[in-house]
Amino acid sequence: MKLFLTLLISFFSLLANNKVYPYAPSEDCKACHSNIYNEFTESMHANATPQKDPIHASVWEKHPQNIKQSRYGCGKCHTPAANNLDKMKTKGEKALPLAENKTHQAGISCAYCHRIESIALHKKHNTNIMSAKEKNYFGTLKNHTESPYHGIQTENNIHMKNGNVCIGCHSHKMNKHGLNVCSTNIDNELNGANCVSCHMPKVSGSISNMHKTDKHTFHGFAGSHFHSNMLTPYVDISLLRQIDNFIVNIDNRTSHALLLHPLRQAVLKVSVERGGKRITLKEITFERVIGHNGKPAMPWKASTTLKDSMLKANEKRAILYDFKIQNGDKVTVVLGWFLVNPKALKPLQLEHNKPATEFHEFKKQSFNF
Repeated sequence: MKLFLTLLISFFSLLANNKVYPYAPSEDCKACHSNIYNEFTESMHANATPQKDPIHASVWEKHPQNIKQSRYGCGKCHTPAANNLDKMKTKGEKALPLAENKTHQAGISCAYCHRIESIALHKKHNTNIMSAKEKNYFGTLKNHTESPYHGIQTENNIHMKNGNVCIGCHSHKMNKHGLNVCSTNIDNELNGANCVSCHMPKVSGSISNMHKTDKHTFHGFAGSHFHSNMLTPYVDISLLRQIDNFIVNIDNRTSHALLLHPLRQAVLKVSVERGGKRITLKEITFERVIGHNGKPAMPWKASTTLKDSMLKANEKRAILYDFKIQNGDKVTVVLGWFLVNPKALKPLQLEHNKPATEFHEFKKQSFNF
């Protein structure tokens, strides 16, 4: 009888815990997957909430749902592990992202990603279909060790293998005006590369403390915020010297635009060192500006694209500089970006925010003549 009561109490405790934690907390992964956990905690996946990402917070602050104190419609992709995600996604409900709710602050958690069973494709945005089996995760490691803490399925999940596990959130987002606010290439593959192979490359360090390996899949998620150096092999820069001018060629060898979010602005900086002096040439910017009635607008208000000079998928862009290169010159080319277009800093009240105002140097090359 005592044993029965103990089991009964444990059973109901488990149910209660699942109501608080629809997915196992990422902290549970730390003991065995220390390398992966440390990478994850510093990533944008772990810091996707308004309380952790000041840029997202500045946009959310102006969102009609936030102003009306209603629901967090962004939660589908920014807090998918939330214990009240269904309310966040349902019109008429009230469900805001709370700092004190651990499931809200879990971001795109480890358990959430590894329980994506399939993806339902929709016109406005896709939906991740989650496995109903708790702690039975999907992975890609062929020769894995059975874990005493969770199951692992490495076969029969094409989305984890081909990287499409990312397109549930990163494929496209259509607003109520029919404008595709943010989009990648839904096919998610170019010359054999995909989301995972580029943004989650193999790096040194064991996959777990139980199963020692030389390398593991990087879980810091290389992107515009962090670890963009991992992505430099997919963009080439070259320079063509002509008689009275020169051309800088940028080859974006990816299946999507260089930067996807309409807040971003890419910048090409070119300078020439001549006789101990530096000559700075005019900066070239690449951006996609969305708006309404001829003016820039927030993603939920925008009805059209006002300007799009962003480097496109698999595009080779040639930029002509009306400047004559002389023998002995050293030309330095820098391609980078701002996470927030400088023109949008003041409206978003981000003028003094370092992540928003800092120039992220992506690729730098020098050419000697």
